[in-house]
Amino acid sequence: MPANAPPKATTSPPIHAVVAEDFDAVNRTIADRLASRVPLVETIGHYIIAGGGKRLRPLLVLLAARALGYEGDRHITLATLIEFMHTSTLLHDDVVDESHMRRGKSTANDAWGNAPSVLVGDFLYSRSFQMMVDIGSMRIMEVLSAATCTIAEGEVQQLTNVGNAEIDEADYFQTIQGKTAMLFEAASHSGAILAAASPTQEAALQRYGRYLGLAFQLIDDLLDYEGDADAMGKNVGDDLAEGKPTLPLIHAIATGTPEQAELVRQAIRQGGLDHLDEVLAIVHVTGALDYTRAKAEEMAGEALNQLDALPPSRYRDSMAELARMAVDRNA
Repeated sequence: MPANAPPKATTSPPIHAVVAEDFDAVNRTIADRLASRVPLVETIGHYIIAGGGKRLRPLLVLLAARALGYEGDRHITLATLIEFMHTSTLLHDDVVDESHMRRGKSTANDAWGNAPSVLVGDFLYSRSFQMMVDIGSMRIMEVLSAATCTIAEGEVQQLTNVGNAEIDEADYFQTIQGKTAMLFEAASHSGAILAAASPTQEAALQRYGRYLGLAFQLIDDLLDYEGDADAMGKNVGDDLAEGKPTLPLIHAIATGTPEQAELVRQAIRQGGLDHLDEVLAIVHVTGALDYTRAKAEEMAGEALNQLDALPPSRYRDSMAELARMAVDRNA
């Protein structure tokens, strides 16, 4: 384990516990703001939001604001709209990826079709911007509107990378910074702005979210090659089947023998699972999974370092625990 890697997660109370009342308020607000005169909007909205998941992005808003002493209630609205933004991207992603399962159950596009899923995703994005207006902070609007553009660019970049076996590590990190880490960053950053953070604290919380998001995506990409299908709610090898050049494959190409590298390149170009067993053997023998985990631990360690800018509190402790959990999980 690298010197700056975070220690393993402890058995302390769940990270949501310190903001349990806030989280209950967020859940009530989600239900309220899903209201629509079109029944199918509410049906699909409730289906995808009730589908499980850790709700880490709204959690980041709550923890960041509380860690800086925020005592108002606008963080509830902010956390809710962040969850709506995230849910919208899930609906759109599943259509783009032609996914049939998420978190162990049918995707919305599998249950209702592509068109309703895309349109309800649009509704949730639009609702989130209505809620930004309710918060009344131009700075938060600037951060979140910029984030939505970056996220969309990251998704398009990932799409153009499909089947491209020449993607390098720098390209990979640029992609996951946009498609995943950006919303983590926007969540902790906007929470800091809401709490009137000092410039130093605001910058630290912005970086915290970025590094945390990178760590989570790295572990997600690692688990695609060594995870438990039941725990993940998807099949091992799904990324390979879609032709996605993630870090385990990129490192295997860079460090494997010419024959191993060419086989992995061929698997990326073709997609599918015809070469899954061979690819799994190669990512193990080249140390690609260990390398990916070490990178995730490095990012989580950087996230932990940012918390030095915050005063001691149980909220800061939970943010530290979250950074540890980012790399110590199987789903």
